[in-house]
Amino acid sequence: MVEMERFRILALLLVLVFSSAAHGAETKTELFDMAAIRDPSTLQVNILQDWHLVEGSIATRQKLVTINVGEIWEGQAYRIPVKMVVPADRKARGFHLTGGHTPGGLEKALRLDPIDQELIKGGVGLVQTVVQDPRSFGQSELERSAEQLFAKSLNAHHKILYWAWPATLMRAITAAYAEDEHFEEGKVAVTGYSKNGGSPSMAILHDTRMTAVHAGASPIWDSPLRLCDTAAWKLHKENGGSQRGFSGGHFGPNFNQPALDAGHTWEELQKFTRDISDGVFISRNLPALRARGVDMLFHPGTHDMVAYDLAWGGAHHPDIPVYLGANTGHGKKGHPMTEAMSRTRPHFF
Repeated sequence: MVEMERFRILALLLVLVFSSAAHGAETKTELFDMAAIRDPSTLQVNILQDWHLVEGSIATRQKLVTINVGEIWEGQAYRIPVKMVVPADRKARGFHLTGGHTPGGLEKALRLDPIDQELIKGGVGLVQTVVQDPRSFGQSELERSAEQLFAKSLNAHHKILYWAWPATLMRAITAAYAEDEHFEEGKVAVTGYSKNGGSPSMAILHDTRMTAVHAGASPIWDSPLRLCDTAAWKLHKENGGSQRGFSGGHFGPNFNQPALDAGHTWEELQKFTRDISDGVFISRNLPALRARGVDMLFHPGTHDMVAYDLAWGGAHHPDIPVYLGANTGHGKKGHPMTEAMSRTRPHFF
């Protein structure tokens, strides 16, 4: 009888363990289907400007297309332009990827700045795409609908910041490498500011084709305020944090109030941020990034309305490489002796 009782207890424990594991698997948040992201057959490429020679002090070949990034929700496609630039006389090996562009700007022939010239001379390509608010290129209704749907669902795939922007960068890599007569695989460095700093900082956690990130005024670490800790938010509000200009949420502009207005609770906000954070923050992925040999440099800004948790990050993650320019961040002029991102980027490359 004693052995039978032990058996029943063991069986019950096993059921509890496997039920817990199964529940964990069901609730785990998968931000991206990387097999789909890497699949060039689903890009649905529309050629706006085929490969053509662009003369200049350094001649290049350039191509402009639009690609299918994927669906934000069922039936709602997200299409974005991608410009590719390679040396005129050979394939590019790897490339510098940026998203801080506009559809209209990409239609013009790219004139190389000094960094681009050095990269092209070294056989490194350039890939440019659009990581911007959809309203900036005539898609206000798409942006509004996505925000409303996310506030109701708390499904990260519905929020452009979490899914569409990082996916745009990753799909641009897929599009470039599909041009195998013009690109061969190599290092992929991604740089940018604000949403174009945060998007690559998130994408590089998921896409091993990315090898370097140089980002400014964007989230890096998972401070209590970002994780919707109610005590932290209360303290923040008591110290004037509700005043105009604060734009800090989990990984960008604050979505707490719209989600609460849609019927969610603080506990649900905490669960959402907890479930997604491993796939969002650099601070939670340092060992894996270093094992891959990823190069990193961040300009979080010392007085920023989005990347505001500088003191907390410095105390808890002092080994993340940052450059701190006095009085920098969104809308800040900075100290006259501060090194801007545009001046540290050449050294980073």
